[in-house]
Amino acid sequence: MEREAIEWSSRYLNIPLSLPEDIRAHLLIELDGQDLDQLYKEAEAVYGVLENYDVDEILLADTAGQKDDLWRIRRNIGNAVRYNSVYKEEDTVVPRAELATLLQGVKEIGQRYGFNSVCYGHAGDGNLHVNIIRGDLDDEMWNHGLQEPIKELFRLCVRLGGTISGEHGIGLVQKPYIGIALGEPQLNLMRGIKQVFDPRGIMNPGKIF
Repeated sequence: MEREAIEWSSRYLNIPLSLPEDIRAHLLIELDGQDLDQLYKEAEAVYGVLENYDVDEILLADTAGQKDDLWRIRRNIGNAVRYNSVYKEEDTVVPRAELATLLQGVKEIGQRYGFNSVCYGHAGDGNLHVNIIRGDLDDEMWNHGLQEPIKELFRLCVRLGGTISGEHGIGLVQKPYIGIALGEPQLNLMRGIKQVFDPRGIMNPGKIF
């Protein structure tokens, strides 16, 4: 969860959460199991990994209530975004180790094109949801001007070893951008597979092929 996502969601839920000024994101890790002693050992192992990196204070939820509040904040980021603004969500994915680079790139693209974004995702599989906030953008920029920065975002994902959709698929929204991730040989292979199973083109007509 990047800083803006945490702040928007905690305000939306009225759950106070203080963030140091220099913190740009939180990584939320949950361990599961039956044996409390084993869970503490695993938590110590996770702590040992994290302290090798440039992180701030590593916090452990002391109670079930604290854990539930943290997960409520994470699970309500989308609701907080919808409550505050019109938005466009782009679903991206990169190798896990590149998530920080992707997030920095999203913010840099937003600064150049004049839009804010709220980002969060699933660190375990490198999936980052990028919510582009309309804010004060005029109709021309909102309806047409965002195509180029979105292309830049997807090109960045591909350069980092990822692709343009993590879990939502291509469908209609990302159809104009599929060429950034896939070339004609790959698309032709997919067309051929679809032709085998759907020779009359009646399944999801018009989505991609």
